[in-house]
Amino acid sequence: MCADELGPVIPRTFPPAPGWSPDGHRIKSEVDYSRGPEKTWVYGALRVRDGHEVTMTASSRNSTFYQKFLQLVEEANPSGDIYVITDNLSSHNSFSTRSWLEEHPRIHHAFIPVGACWLNLQEGWWRLFRKTALAGQSFADPDEIAHATRLATGQLNQRARPWIWGRPAPPTRHLRRRYTYTL
Repeated sequence: MCADELGPVIPRTFPPAPGWSPDGHRIKSEVDYSRGPEKTWVYGALRVRDGHEVTMTASSRNSTFYQKFLQLVEEANPSGDIYVITDNLSSHNSFSTRSWLEEHPRIHHAFIPVGACWLNLQEGWWRLFRKTALAGQSFADPDEIAHATRLATGQLNQRARPWIWGRPAPPTRHLRRRYTYTL
C-alpha cells in the first residue's frame, strides 16, 4: 500500500455571481471569498495490485489520526502482511506510532528517501482525486469535504485498475507490406 496525506484542504466559499446589467454587460465586482478556520487533511492509501483506495479525512495531521488511518487500512486488508510505503514524517515515525505498530505486527513501514516523492504511487492517485473531488468546488465546512472525499473515492474505486510504476511500453510497430511490381 502506498500511503500519503493531502492537505490542508481549506473550506472556502465564494459570493454569488453579480449577474448582468440591463444593457447586457457583466457587472464587475471585487474578488472576495472567505476561508474557514477549519483545515481538513485527507489520508489515503493505494493498494497497488488492484488500484483500490482507502481514504479518511481528519482535522489534523498527527500520530493519533495516522494510527486511526492505519486501522482502516488494516480493516480493508483482512489477510496477509501489509507493507505501507510512505514518507518519513514525524507522525509516521513517532514513539506512539511505533508502539501502535508493535501491537499490529501485520503492518510494516517502508519509508521512501527524502526528495523522492515520485516513488510513492499515491501521489499519482491524488492527481485523479483532485480532479474528481476538489476541482471547481466550493466547500462551506469540513463535512462537505468529507462527503466529497467519500464520493470521489467510491467513484474512483469502481473503475480501479492495477497501478504500474513507469511508462507503458510503446506499441509494437507493424511493418507495412511492400509490393513488388513487375513489368
